[in-house]
Amino acid sequence: MDRVSGLGELIRKGNTSSLYASLGNLTLVLIKGIAAFMSGSGAMFAEAMHTGADTVNQIFVFAGSILAERKPTPRFPSGFGRLINVFCMGAVIVVTIMAYETVLEGIHLIQHPTAFQSLGFMIFSLVASMGTDGYVLYKAIREIGREAHSPQQGISLIPLVFKNVKKASPPTRLVFYEDLVATSGAILALGAILLTHFTPLKALDGFAAIIIGLLMGGVAFRVGYDNMVGLIGVSAPKEVEDRVSQIILADQAVTDINKMRILQEGRFYHVESYIELGKGLTLAEADLIKARLRHNLLAYEDVTDVTLGIIEDNGIRDWRPSEPPPPYH
Repeated sequence: MDRVSGLGELIRKGNTSSLYASLGNLTLVLIKGIAAFMSGSGAMFAEAMHTGADTVNQIFVFAGSILAERKPTPRFPSGFGRLINVFCMGAVIVVTIMAYETVLEGIHLIQHPTAFQSLGFMIFSLVASMGTDGYVLYKAIREIGREAHSPQQGISLIPLVFKNVKKASPPTRLVFYEDLVATSGAILALGAILLTHFTPLKALDGFAAIIIGLLMGGVAFRVGYDNMVGLIGVSAPKEVEDRVSQIILADQAVTDINKMRILQEGRFYHVESYIELGKGLTLAEADLIKARLRHNLLAYEDVTDVTLGIIEDNGIRDWRPSEPPPPYH
């Protein structure tokens, strides 16, 4: 029973953006697949491939985000945060293959343009895609805002999201990039289909397929690079470092930070630091201060592991942040 309840808790902690995206795209891929088969449109085929890739990816990512929430074990003391990067890399492979096939289909349709049927059904499927992908994109934008701890809401979130998307968790970044491209691709495909149907420019359908395929490839490259960096191990953003240093220096017993390293694991942070304390403290007093600091740091959201060392104040100012840290709430 405990194991079942533990699994339920992990599922609730999974990335909600990828869950919403996978459910929405599962329906869309069926509609677009039927529309592409009935019409023979290259742009519709590209949209069906793109949505199919997104569906597989987001199922991968949601599963990875659940496993990444598992607590550290004696065998894996650093936790499972990087598992999400592994799952995202698998998703990148799927996108790359789909992008390649889509570009090939676009080239074939430019060389051999074909007339297509079922215009009304194609328009319906693309409008449904714009609505569904637009909603999922909105959920991803809100998720990035939440992960950035921003109080902003509505349209004011949009510039913040583009500024902070690199700091979002790997699954949220993947959903944001994919649904941004999916929404743009649906608009592009709809325009290409209408122009191809009502004008003599029949090759536009193939060009639209190629552009959508290249957009998919661009997403694969961007997400692949971000997750490769995450697998290697990357330092925390400057804002996180500033906030952590502020928490430490806010304690009156701390005189300086001698050294500090913050490593990002998925969307979590591991803090390692040597703290300088005033002279004359007993070992018991120093241990109490260290325990207090560790408790305060673990209270900061997304910090899951803290290792602190205590040394005596050396009389030299070692910690010099590049700019004053933002207020900590």
